[in-house]
Amino acid sequence: MKLAILVLNKEEYLEPILEGFIEIDITGATIVDSIGMGHILSSEVPIFAGLRFMFSGSRSYNKTIMSVIKNEKVKPLKKLIKKILGPIDQKGNGILFFIELSEVVGLKPEII
Repeated sequence: MKLAILVLNKEEYLEPILEGFIEIDITGATIVDSIGMGHILSSEVPIFAGLRFMFSGSRSYNKTIMSVIKNEKVKPLKKLIKKILGPIDQKGNGILFFIELSEVVGLKPEII
């Protein structure tokens, strides 16, 4: 089992991504509103206000999508994200990463 985490910078793609989750049989996810560290530092900490130029073009807010998935869903999920967003390493798309889980408690048995 893995915890898939997608920090999605382009909020307009949230719905297509969640629909894609269903298509590849990922039936549960948690979505959290999030703000990047750069935005906080450049807008709320006066000493870092000069760093705003570094974050020009980046979005202030994003969505963080988390889902516990079976290992065999990693490839289909990567493919889905690439299909919707383009290359994930393209600036401004977001970040996708996976964390190995040693134990999961509280999910339906068919998910685990």
